[in-house]
Amino acid sequence: MKPSSESGRTTPPSGRRTSALKPAKTVLKVGSTFYILASSLSSRRTTRVLADGHSFAIFDAGGDIVESPLEALGLFHRDTRYLSRFELRVAGQTPYFLNSFLSDDKAQLRVNLTNPDLGDHGGTIDLPRNSIQLQRSWALGPATLFHRLVVRNYTQAPVSLDLEFRFGVDFADLFEVRGVKRLHHGEMLTPERRKDRIKFLYRGLDQAMRFSAFHFSRPPTALDAKRAAYALKLEAESDLALELRIECGNEGDPDSIPLRTKDTTAPSSSESFDHALAARHAQVAHAEAGWAKVTAGNELINSLLRHSECDLMSLMTHDARGTYIMAGIPWFATLFGRDSIITALSMLPFSPGVAAGTLRTLARFQGTEVNADRDEQPGKIVHEMRFGEMAVLHEIPFGRYYGSVDSTPLFLWLYGRYVATTGDLKLAAELWPHIERALEWIDKYGDPDGDGYVEYMRETPQGLSNQGWKDSFDSISHADGTLARAPIALCEVQGYLYAAYTSVADAAARMNRNAVASRLADRARALKIAFARDFWLDDEGMVALALDGDKKPCRVMASNGAHCLATGLLDAHQSATLAKRLMANDMFSGWGVRTLSTTARRYNPMSYHNGSVWPHDNGIAALGLARIPGRDGTLRIMRGMFDSAIELHAGSLPELFCGFTREANLGPVPYPVACHPQAWAAASVMMMLQAILGLRLDGFERRLVLDSPVLPEWIGSLSIEGMRVGTGSASFTVRGSSKGATVEITDKSGPVSIEVKS
Repeated sequence: MKPSSESGRTTPPSGRRTSALKPAKTVLKVGSTFYILASSLSSRRTTRVLADGHSFAIFDAGGDIVESPLEALGLFHRDTRYLSRFELRVAGQTPYFLNSFLSDDKAQLRVNLTNPDLGDHGGTIDLPRNSIQLQRSWALGPATLFHRLVVRNYTQAPVSLDLEFRFGVDFADLFEVRGVKRLHHGEMLTPERRKDRIKFLYRGLDQAMRFSAFHFSRPPTALDAKRAAYALKLEAESDLALELRIECGNEGDPDSIPLRTKDTTAPSSSESFDHALAARHAQVAHAEAGWAKVTAGNELINSLLRHSECDLMSLMTHDARGTYIMAGIPWFATLFGRDSIITALSMLPFSPGVAAGTLRTLARFQGTEVNADRDEQPGKIVHEMRFGEMAVLHEIPFGRYYGSVDSTPLFLWLYGRYVATTGDLKLAAELWPHIERALEWIDKYGDPDGDGYVEYMRETPQGLSNQGWKDSFDSISHADGTLARAPIALCEVQGYLYAAYTSVADAAARMNRNAVASRLADRARALKIAFARDFWLDDEGMVALALDGDKKPCRVMASNGAHCLATGLLDAHQSATLAKRLMANDMFSGWGVRTLSTTARRYNPMSYHNGSVWPHDNGIAALGLARIPGRDGTLRIMRGMFDSAIELHAGSLPELFCGFTREANLGPVPYPVACHPQAWAAASVMMMLQAILGLRLDGFERRLVLDSPVLPEWIGSLSIEGMRVGTGSASFTVRGSSKGATVEITDKSGPVSIEVKS
């Protein structure tokens, strides 16, 4: 769910939170029933993000968490904000900002500040600015935030300095931060306080006890529910350090509390900032060890690759059943069926373990019953899962919500591609019962009228009215702008279905389930014929966006058709024709393919789905355009996405940006509340690499195929090391030139063959 609207927000009952609400200045649409109300300040604020699985923290550039309830600033864990304010003051004033940056692996935020001019009320300056360095560092672990402040005196005399941390805790549900109004709240209890710690407690209406516990390495001079104050004395040219640990969680949910559960008088060495940072570095390094290493001859491309990889690392979560990657920060820091699958597909040749963990996790939560309140049916793959108070109380339907029509065929496609890529028949057999249930869902619930197309109609009024990846309420329309009536069959979903049938048929044949393989192959052929009849608009050279409830095609040029191209649903003529339409000026902005043509009635370059540019959408389009000889469209998209990442000054690609036409000497226009990091945006770089290299792995034959690879000269070279192929691995370098790409095999271990097609 990626939701929106135009209503205001009421103030909750007094006593609910310590932070005062401020009015929303701007309303930004992000979906159908739920809203993101964004203060206009959020569009002007530079933020820094730390993330570790289900936990994330967002700061301003100075390392503060500014009190602003309708901005996603703070410490969040499993859909609850546990820290809504944390501001540093020196003698009651805000320090001067010097710089801030994230470490290369995004494990640490480092901020450099200095004192303002400090003096008495007569105007005498007792301590000139730039006398004291305030170096603050933040690190994040599961359900725990660590802060270290080093105060350095660069003067030749002793200095007395009043310093304080001002903080607030609101225990707001993430959907409240997005702007959803609640009429009733639980009870904020009296904080538990000792000389070096304070613990805030909130008993929710769900009867859960949520807590935020502050542990200070050095007892403050004064400590209460709003601040921790220090009266510091620094000798000439000396420094001192203060550390703080903030643990949070839900005492009734074992998955929602930090590993440390006992109160101690002070943090032990295992709970120090340095230990937390070292643990995070080690965790990232361990995860990286299972990925193929990709480097480019162009340092800017290297930077994009590194930042994208770190984005994915920060969104990765681990449990006993494996690893999967969540959707994005701040709004979608949870498991999303569609997003997690497309991310895994993008990464599959480079990190097959992510696909395995994603498949196992989604199989675990596969639908088991008919439950209209959450759009669930047996065999259906989950859309999203939420853990906050509002989800537990069913104030929102997304605790475990199944309202996506594409997650199930995408699950099947990922399964088929994983088996083919790795040759892993053990996992194939383990998951086969889930595959059968997913196929049964398609027959019984996905295609209730038996016309061969998977379609959707929401069951709960609280749910999503549109259930494809473009799930805004106004994203599926006819040429005259009228909204399509459900049940709706989206064109790209039929593409996913075709890919599911063909890839699962291959896997079934490998397991000697020949009857199933034959049946699915027949269905794929029938679907391709029917799709050409019902969706292909030959006179307009495009794919209909969807068929509405009356089976009338939505004659709208949109990026959805590119997904059909990527899955192989179109024939050669249709593919070539659609490729030209995708690269025409009404669709290609110069930065990327727009979600909707500029000629469409509902086109708006600042909308969420009706004219914006999405990197994951472009990654899939690039994969589809790679089917066209020369791959010119693929290369144009890759260049546009690369330039966008550079010009947006974000290091990596955000969830989306606006679809305005590219102008000379001007950059792309950001979308103010886009998620960043966002999993499938970061992984789109991997999808584009697959496209330009024609990369395919055959795990059963232990073969790596590079089919007509191309590499633009501006990249120079591309090296991939340690790519797993069956039980072996391979490393190679591709170099680009005006005459085409050349491939050099640099290493090979195990029974691996490498085939380069021209």
